[in-house]
Amino acid sequence: MSSQTAAPSSALLILVALAAAGGVAYGVFVSNTALIVGMTVLCAAFAQQLGGAWRWLPIVAYALAFSAQLVVLRVRPELWSLLGALALILGLGLLTIRQSAQGRESAWLRSTVKALEEGSVKLGEARDAEAIIRAGIVILQNLRVAPHFALVAYRRGTPMILGARGAFEPFIEQAIVPGDNDSRSVQADHWVAEEVLALLRRPQRKTQLVVNIYGRATQHLGLILLTREDRDFAPEEKSVVESFARFLGAQLGQVYAIRELRDANDLTLKALGAALEHRDDDTGGHTQRVVTLSLRLAARLGWDDGRLTAVRWGAYLHDLGKIAVPDAILHKRGPLDAHERASMQRHVTLGYDMLQDLHFLPAETLDLVRYHHERWDGAGYPSGLRGQDIPDTARLFSIIDVYDALVNARPYKPAWPRERALQELRRQSGSQFDPQFVDAFLRMMSEQDDVSLVR
Repeated sequence: MSSQTAAPSSALLILVALAAAGGVAYGVFVSNTALIVGMTVLCAAFAQQLGGAWRWLPIVAYALAFSAQLVVLRVRPELWSLLGALALILGLGLLTIRQSAQGRESAWLRSTVKALEEGSVKLGEARDAEAIIRAGIVILQNLRVAPHFALVAYRRGTPMILGARGAFEPFIEQAIVPGDNDSRSVQADHWVAEEVLALLRRPQRKTQLVVNIYGRATQHLGLILLTREDRDFAPEEKSVVESFARFLGAQLGQVYAIRELRDANDLTLKALGAALEHRDDDTGGHTQRVVTLSLRLAARLGWDDGRLTAVRWGAYLHDLGKIAVPDAILHKRGPLDAHERASMQRHVTLGYDMLQDLHFLPAETLDLVRYHHERWDGAGYPSGLRGQDIPDTARLFSIIDVYDALVNARPYKPAWPRERALQELRRQSGSQFDPQFVDAFLRMMSEQDDVSLVR
């Protein structure tokens, strides 16, 4: 509806502006100076609303009218008439120039607001640093502040051009190193921008703008560099880029903080799992082995990064509840009696309960800890779940946990040969284990053998 109403409005403005210009001509015909001036002002009022070349219509109309009075009608104006005509033309000219500048500024502001609005949505949807940088490059391109720009951020402490457009684009993924073999920390040195700018030919970087990107607590995250061949950057352009850099820094800082927290959590859980296994595994290494095999199988099944993290953390913590199992039961070399077996089986629910206060753990991790001793046929514990009712992470991990227990010595049994352990998994497929997961595991292990033979 807005486009339909805009067209008649523009047509009406054009009609009135042309009618006023005609009134100027009529004023010349009747030799009425007041009519000429009045119609010129009226024409200017409507022409300014039309914008573009229409803004010059009243000046042209008045200049032609005044010239017609002098040449065609042979009117001999007085000095004051000449000064008045000149003042009117100059006034209208300055008004037109000012309106044109304001129109360009308004158009730039509208496009800037639109670019930032659309970009903020894309930045908000980004879930990692790479996606944030890609969205940031699109926003800078839509802002149209400069034809050449680069976004430099730090990857493992080394500054790199991670996104760019224009003349900087061939240098994407290029590390920035000191030109003089300086051994100081590159992240702390001011010359990073100079090294990046030096990648361009001098005319391409005639005008430069460098803006720092900071995260939380003034953490320096990188730089935005913009260059162009012509005019200097206006204050409002610098302000927009600086505002964008602050928003980008906040987004990147949040992602980096989450990553650091996740890494810290991962290291903590890994250390906890390594400490726990020494109560149950004299030889050590059980936790790292089951983590490695679980992640390989999960990746083979096409699980995403979130589920891989859940599997890794669950593998670290799967035997947490054994901390409450007495050593006499945990290290018993003979078979367990009914009371001892019940005490051992409680470790899954004990571990699950212990982890309830760790709110960052995903549900899939808790499911693995609680249900990794369930069986496909429903004869497992603690809940007797059957088939697909057993959570995926628990069904996957149960295969890995049993396989590692079979091929490594335990107080109650010697280590089995690898082929015998795989045969036992095949035999228990469809009763103890998910058949599809067992098939995927057996194929994975078979391919590992083929690779070993090739090597």
